[in-house]
Amino acid sequence: MAEVIKSEAVFVEDAEARSNNMPASKEDVEVQTRFTPEEIKRILRRVDYRVVPILGLMLGVALMDRSNVANAAIAGMRDDLDLKVGYRYALMTSCFFITYVLCQAPMTWLTRAAGPRIVIPGVVFAWGVLIIGFGFATTWTTLVGLRLILGILEAGFFGGGVYLLQTWFKRNELSMRFSIYYFIGAVVSSFSGILAYAFMQMDGLSGVKGWEWIFILEGIVTIIIAVIGYYCLPKFPDQEIRKPSFLFLKQDECQFVVDRLAADRDDYQAEKFSWRLYFAAARRPEIWAFGISQFCTCTASYAYIFYLPIILRDTLKFSLAASQCLIAPPYAAAGILMMGCAWYADKYRTRAPVLIFNCCIAMIGLPMVGFAANPWVRYAGVFLAVAAINSNIPLIIAYQATNIRGQWQRAFCSAIMTGLGAIGGISGSLVYRTQDAPEYVPGTVAVIVCIGAVMVICTGLLFYLKRCNKQADAGKRIIHGLPEFRYTP
Repeated sequence: MAEVIKSEAVFVEDAEARSNNMPASKEDVEVQTRFTPEEIKRILRRVDYRVVPILGLMLGVALMDRSNVANAAIAGMRDDLDLKVGYRYALMTSCFFITYVLCQAPMTWLTRAAGPRIVIPGVVFAWGVLIIGFGFATTWTTLVGLRLILGILEAGFFGGGVYLLQTWFKRNELSMRFSIYYFIGAVVSSFSGILAYAFMQMDGLSGVKGWEWIFILEGIVTIIIAVIGYYCLPKFPDQEIRKPSFLFLKQDECQFVVDRLAADRDDYQAEKFSWRLYFAAARRPEIWAFGISQFCTCTASYAYIFYLPIILRDTLKFSLAASQCLIAPPYAAAGILMMGCAWYADKYRTRAPVLIFNCCIAMIGLPMVGFAANPWVRYAGVFLAVAAINSNIPLIIAYQATNIRGQWQRAFCSAIMTGLGAIGGISGSLVYRTQDAPEYVPGTVAVIVCIGAVMVICTGLLFYLKRCNKQADAGKRIIHGLPEFRYTP
């Protein structure tokens, strides 16, 4: 038993001390507070309203700003900057992810060290200014350089935003919050095509081309969201106790939130930093399984983000206006599936079966997109594929978040998940190659293989995590140094 404890422990304190010091359940926490059930609901709603919507808006402009090159491309940018030559367009889209991956870990660490209210709105503001600069690019190589810088800045948002969400909610509340967060982001970004078409109509105004106006005006929108975020975002819970934010929770209310987290997983406060704590999760096979699932899912997702307007225009032969505007409905419809899956996953405290269900839906839609003769049947396939693939992204993030403990391990795992997802962005940007136009059959096959891999990995995780829980129930294993902790399979 000592060997098991030694191998599973991830904190300096021993498991027995933690077990004795933490409340036994949510009910015990509520008894220790002076709040009525109505007051408790009001406190939790305030946390929801203060954290989730603004992060969702920031995610929306992040997705919009990294993918608006697709809208600009069919609005004339490919011709003006010679992006139709060889792999230039693919290189320009994928180079973003090089710096995005490399900067994940340090930027997530910076979020924990400097605080989310400073880092997250700060990087959003900076890349908003940068996006305006895209509108003044005169060569395709300039776009490459700007997107490399954009990758550095956006690395400070996604990992940090996911990390912040994890620190405010219990494990069985995360799927719904992540799904709402991602749904808001997906809906906002899905309207980038409609916005792009509207901004294109300013072509020639003040001597600026339509595709240039797309970048300039979307950059201004990003800056506005960043300013709102600075005033809305709270700090981490342990920081809020010491110095509450303006018009947010009072100190005793924040203490109640912290007590809930202590009862759930006892990791609300960051331990003293050490490399051993930070990299402890790297020894766990499930962490890499989550990450590889995220890589495969993001490969499929980004393939559509970067190429859906081009596929609608070149393959399905829709008009320019239709190609810009038909992007939005599939992503908006994805919210129905996303919310339903999140509700089920949280209510029944399960993850893998829901992920596998979505993969099955994607496996129906993807062949329709790639091989159907009728363009409207293909477009119906886009609905199924986009809904299922995008529903799985927040579910995988929640899957990972509910099965770890410790602030620095959360920082590491958020960086790994976001980093491998970004590598999926690189591969996704290369899936639909110019030479495969207009049918893009190899790209369709590659996306189908990725979704199949997610099904296999999630099936393996389901049995592995259940086996670990059975060993913990039998006293043969202590998970994450806490006897009461159980995986959510």
